[in-house]
Amino acid sequence: MGKYGNDEQRWAAVQRRDGGADEVFWYSVRSTGVYCRPSCAARPALRKNVAFHDSRAAAERAGFRPCLRCKPDQPPLAERHAAMVAQACRLIDDADADTMPDLDRLASAVGVSRFHFHRLFKAVTGITPKAYANAARARRVQDGLAAKASVTDAMYAAGFNSSGRFYAQSPAVLGMKPSAFRAGGAGERIRFAIAECSLGPILVASTEQGICAILIDDDPDFLVKDLQDRFPRAELIGAEPAYEQVVSRVVGMVEQPSLGLELPLDVRGTAFQQRVWQVLRSIPPGRRVSYAELAELAGVPRGARAVASACAANAIAVAIPCHRVVRNDGGLSGYRWGVDRKAALLNREAGNA
Repeated sequence: MGKYGNDEQRWAAVQRRDGGADEVFWYSVRSTGVYCRPSCAARPALRKNVAFHDSRAAAERAGFRPCLRCKPDQPPLAERHAAMVAQACRLIDDADADTMPDLDRLASAVGVSRFHFHRLFKAVTGITPKAYANAARARRVQDGLAAKASVTDAMYAAGFNSSGRFYAQSPAVLGMKPSAFRAGGAGERIRFAIAECSLGPILVASTEQGICAILIDDDPDFLVKDLQDRFPRAELIGAEPAYEQVVSRVVGMVEQPSLGLELPLDVRGTAFQQRVWQVLRSIPPGRRVSYAELAELAGVPRGARAVASACAANAIAVAIPCHRVVRNDGGLSGYRWGVDRKAALLNREAGNA
């Protein structure tokens, strides 16, 4: 009969305000004349006054009107919240530099208070409206520079009114100086080498600041192409004997993660991505966390999707251990370098390799 197949199961769902029962059935309250979702937060009704319905239409045919609190005649609350946030994101994305909406305008546009909107936006996306707007401006800067606009033109077109502020934020926005980004990494010297490890071919690359990429794949040529695509105009320096020591230490870390990697990293990403990656680096070998747990640790309790995106953007395998993140049920989810490699790393860390 299913989880909510009889009145006893349905009443239990109403008592615990089970959101999983929403859109499965509805209940009406004779004393108030309204019908509700099972998750309705209204004061509990007496069982003798409650009846159950398989559809909204059935409840309305029986003479009941929609509850004003849970709004059962509208899409589910989570869906309505997502639609509000999506509308706000479109307003930010479509605005030009001179008309970027502030928090009050965004809240007014979606019909909620400023405080509620801020909390709702962060709960749905994992970041604040300001952080999203900054990311939108960052994309505009990147697009402008990629289109060969001058740094000054791209800066003002994206909404940065102060060159000092822009240059202060540019490492987080672009991952490098604006001039270097516009030139596709031109002027940067990146040393790299490819070696073999138990997971297959591995490419290690470093700038003057530290390791900027640890890439793994079955095809060494693909690894080189991936690096070239990241830095299309950088000076890539391979087959340098002194660099082999760095690669050896990285391979040693892959084979025995408990050793750690006492080498500097040149971590390039947005401020939010870097926050997630820093949390990942604090997770010890042998421990697994879910995306929800990682979101909690990163300070965005309902930002599981956002932290999953940050994991997917990580280009420094194993040293930034996104392989230690699993599904809420403990199962292995996607991994940039292959689920089989993820399983091998986890088994190795658990001492089962």
